Amino acid sequence: MTGTPLRVGLIGYGLAGSVFHAPLIAATEGLALDTVVTSNPERQEQARAEFPDVRVSATPDELLARAGDLDLIVIASPNRTHVPLATAALEAGLPVVVDKPIAGTAAEARGLAELADKRGLLLSVFQNRRWDNDFLTLRRLLDEGALGDVYRFESRFERWRPQLKGGWRESGDPAEIGGLLYDLGSHVVDQALVLFGPVTRVYAEADVRRPGAETDDDTFIGLTHANGVRSHLYVSATTAQLGPRFRVLGSRAGYVKYGLDPQEAALREGLRPGPGWGTEPEEHWGRVGAGESPVTGGGRPARTLPGDYPAYYAAVAKALTDGGPNPVTAVEAAAALDVLEAARRSARDGVAVTL
Repeated sequence: MTGTPLRVGLIGYGLAGSVFHAPLIAATEGLALDTVVTSNPERQEQARAEFPDVRVSATPDELLARAGDLDLIVIASPNRTHVPLATAALEAGLPVVVDKPIAGTAAEARGLAELADKRGLLLSVFQNRRWDNDFLTLRRLLDEGALGDVYRFESRFERWRPQLKGGWRESGDPAEIGGLLYDLGSHVVDQALVLFGPVTRVYAEADVRRPGAETDDDTFIGLTHANGVRSHLYVSATTAQLGPRFRVLGSRAGYVKYGLDPQEAALREGLRPGPGWGTEPEEHWGRVGAGESPVTGGGRPARTLPGDYPAYYAAVAKALTDGGPNPVTAVEAAAALDVLEAARRSARDGVAVTL
């Protein structure tokens, strides 16, 4: 990619902005991190220290007043701000990337998609877990037919965090769009839809386990896909013994993979994309086999493909400069929100929901 880099304004410099978006934008050929928006003085200094050439604005209004100087807005602020900020950026004539979940409801997501289409602008959703190492590996195995016909897809995004951390993600205020269903659930549902297609039935259980917690911290989502595959999805902050990240059972074999993709941990440690990025040692590879537990040596090791979060922003840059495809559309995100909304109703009412 050649020419002048696209100038990016990043709104929000908390976990999402500082750990994920800013480093990945800065590492992408064709993109330049121009401005960071945060009202927090410590985060302002952090942004300047990490990116000495970056401008810092205190409010989104300050940023959007310079819309003519920018080529892309990235929204990594709290969930409740996603819809109003994306709307304002699109109305200012700027393409937008929004962190997941794009909105609190599927209707809001589709409204944003319609606005973007009307304006002829890119609107993309940062579903980075599509570029996890285990997910890419599973897609390869499915493409190769290594598992046969898949019967059941088990996906776990579990943590052991018995103490509350506080903040909007753990708030019980519905306006904050907090809780694990919409946080980690956005990832596991999106992955299930990408792998196995539309859903016809949703059943969910959502619990509040930790003392003082205000929103779900231990949630199960059961999906029936139109093609007959069943997805069993677990998101939890209260799991003392972590299960496999994936267990995928098919007519010929199963795939079992433990451990999270290493990219988030690397980014948190200050490492940046380069040679060897996203790789993991052989002892962490999953196993493919039938008839015996992988824990006791069953099956064969399946080499884990490198994780590739940088591919997301590379695709965004290509979409803006060369007309390449949008890596994650708002319509796709709306389909995942249909499932999340159904899961919330199911957990609340104790019934399965048909879509």
